[in-house]
Amino acid sequence: MITDQQRADWLGCYGHPVLKTPNIDAIAAKGLRFDNFHVASPVCMPNRASLLTGRYPSLHGLRYNGCRLPLSANTFVDLLADVGYHTAAIGKSHLQPFTGLPPLGRDPVSTNEQSEAWKQDAGDYAQEEADRYLEDGHYDFKTPYYGYEHIDMVTSHGDRCGGHYGQWFRKNAPDWKALHDDANQLPHNYSCPQAYRTPVPEELYPTAYIRDKAMEYINSRHAEKNPFFAFVSFPDPHHPFNPPGKYWDRYSPDDFELSLPFSAHKNPTAPMRWLRDNWQDGGKQLTPQTAMMLDEQQIKEAMALTAGMMAFVDDAVGDIVRALEDSGQMDNTVICYNSDHGDYLGDFNMLLKGALPFRSITRVPFIWSDPDHRKQSSSDALVSTVDVSATILDRVGIKPFNGNQGKSFKPIIEGEKCIRDELLIEFNDGGCRLGFKKAARVRSLITSHWRYTLYLDQDWGELYDLQNDPDETNNLWDSESHFAMRAELSERLNHHLVTQMDESPLSDRIA
Repeated sequence: MITDQQRADWLGCYGHPVLKTPNIDAIAAKGLRFDNFHVASPVCMPNRASLLTGRYPSLHGLRYNGCRLPLSANTFVDLLADVGYHTAAIGKSHLQPFTGLPPLGRDPVSTNEQSEAWKQDAGDYAQEEADRYLEDGHYDFKTPYYGYEHIDMVTSHGDRCGGHYGQWFRKNAPDWKALHDDANQLPHNYSCPQAYRTPVPEELYPTAYIRDKAMEYINSRHAEKNPFFAFVSFPDPHHPFNPPGKYWDRYSPDDFELSLPFSAHKNPTAPMRWLRDNWQDGGKQLTPQTAMMLDEQQIKEAMALTAGMMAFVDDAVGDIVRALEDSGQMDNTVICYNSDHGDYLGDFNMLLKGALPFRSITRVPFIWSDPDHRKQSSSDALVSTVDVSATILDRVGIKPFNGNQGKSFKPIIEGEKCIRDELLIEFNDGGCRLGFKKAARVRSLITSHWRYTLYLDQDWGELYDLQNDPDETNNLWDSESHFAMRAELSERLNHHLVTQMDESPLSDRIA
């Protein structure tokens, strides 16, 4: 089970002082909670592709939102299906674009065969786009889809998701046009951008649809001989901030505090200063997904509504787990809980995500509850999204395909301390934002002690002492006493960048 845009510390079992998530906490109470799990990229599409392939965006090709994972890419789901697993994707997939909109700041690329380094792939890359779901009924998805045989597709975010959910919503809500009319927003007094009190009832909201489809799928598999793999993906708690029904006011902004304001950072970087100036000058977001700064009250409102969305997700998770129990499959099922990236959610007055790889967007929850090890434990070992595929395959007893860059953390599940000393995080933007003159290219090296970040063609970077400054408030990049450490981490990052060569396919000749 995976959420969208949830930072690690936004769960009860990760120590959140306000948010209550008893059902997800119950999974952690019978599993291993990873406290130092980081994404391969703090953006939806690239990181989801890294999860499936065990490869970094530089290699799998889905480099930033709006790209697509090549249909020729092998995934761990392909390998599971090959050995007899029935495979299902229920909810948000986002391995292909679903908006149909042109990229930031430029026209769509030409389809001319000579316009790119690679000839155009003739595959169907529009199965997640909105026009496939305009007709009534149920769009017949072409499978296998990156290894998935069963698809219940949900695209976009908030109360107006598309895909199969959109078709289902139109069928089950005769007044669906009214429910999607901004004029019918329910009354509220929130001023946070993208805070919207939806008239869509809880039972018709995307979280409920995904919950019900997951339960249907689980119940359909209990009498089957073949094992199953299900990828259950919730679009929440991603903005817009619109928890339905009772979840809207489950939490109050007064329940939260802004513990890490902009003033807490001792030497803000250029993009942070740009965001502050843009906010104070009344500037707008480039897109609804672009990071921004807000005042304290607006941040607290976003926190309260995010908590409401998470409360709904937690209830849905509880129902899905009960479906496993009621169908007699709980004792033979590994349950994982993860998120594709985090959200600044108030850190330094920032909201959403962007080129600044603070731990709030790179560190996400990961829980592994295994019937062979149903006991509560935690690990501070460094683990990456690229490691998930290798671990699942290792648990099943399958070797990863050549070119998989991940490391199985099954040894950690079985009691070892760590599998790696450091990890790489990539960020690539699809357009110019946050004051960058060209689309940002960012690479970070994370160790248990340090975060070192290099920004392409910038004369500044970031170096944070995570042990003594876990909130990343003092950038040591220009500290003379840390030049030696900066040089050491730079060399280590170079080694990771050297490995970003595709080892697949293997050669079959000497020369």
